[in-house]
Amino acid sequence: MTGKKAGGESRVAVVTGANRGIGLEVSRQLARLELRVVMTGRDLVQLEKAARSLDSERVVAVPMDVTDRATIDRAHRKISEQLGHVDILVNNAAILLHESSGVLAIPIDEYRRTFETNVFGVIQVCEALVPPMAKRGYGRVVNVSSGAGQLSHMSTYAPAYSMSKTALNALTRILAETYRRQGVLVNSVDPGWVRTDMGGSNAPRSVEEGAATIVWLATLPDSGPTGGFFHDRRRVEW
Repeated sequence: MTGKKAGGESRVAVVTGANRGIGLEVSRQLARLELRVVMTGRDLVQLEKAARSLDSERVVAVPMDVTDRATIDRAHRKISEQLGHVDILVNNAAILLHESSGVLAIPIDEYRRTFETNVFGVIQVCEALVPPMAKRGYGRVVNVSSGAGQLSHMSTYAPAYSMSKTALNALTRILAETYRRQGVLVNSVDPGWVRTDMGGSNAPRSVEEGAATIVWLATLPDSGPTGGFFHDRRRVEW
C-alpha cells in the first residue's frame, strides 16, 4: 500500500462522515500512509476538533453535507483549489433510524431520510468526484456498507438501514462495471459490528479493526479487485 503517486506526490483521499467513529479512524490510518486526507461532515466545528485530534499536517477539514449537492460542489471546488485532484473516496457517512422497529411500523419519511443519506448522498458525492477520477485514469471508491445489507443473511434487523445498505451494494456493482476499464476500482466493505456511537459500547470490534479493510481497499494497487464486497480483506456474499 502506498499513499504516493508515481512522481512522489501524495494522493488525496476524501472521507465522508469523518468527525467520529470509523470515519475518524480511517482518516488517521490514511494519514499515516502519507496520503493527504480531507475529512468531511456537516458540522465544521466538530470536524476541525476531530482533525486536530489526529495531530497531522496531512489532514484538513472541509464541511460537506452529502444530502446537499450545493455543499458537495463547494467542497469539491475548495479541495481542488487547495490540494488538487481527488484520488480516493471513502463513502462512510450514514444514519441508522428505527433500529428496533418492524418493517411496516417505520414512517415512510424515515425510510426517505435513511436513503437520502445512505444511498442518494453517496450517488451525489460520486457524481461530483468519480468522473474526474475516470478521466485521469485512477481512482479508488470504498462504500462502507454493512453485513445487515447482505441479502444472503438478511432478517428483520433495522429495516430502513438494512435496505439502504443493500441498495448501496447494488450501486457498488454498477459503478464498478461502469468504470472498470478506466482505472477506478469500486468496492463495498462490511466493517463488522464496531464500538462507535452507532454500534454501541457492547460491539466486539474496535474502530481500528473496522477501519483496516476500508483503508486496504482505498489503497489497492492497479491490479486490485473491483465490484466486490469485503470483510476483513476477504470477499463475502452479497
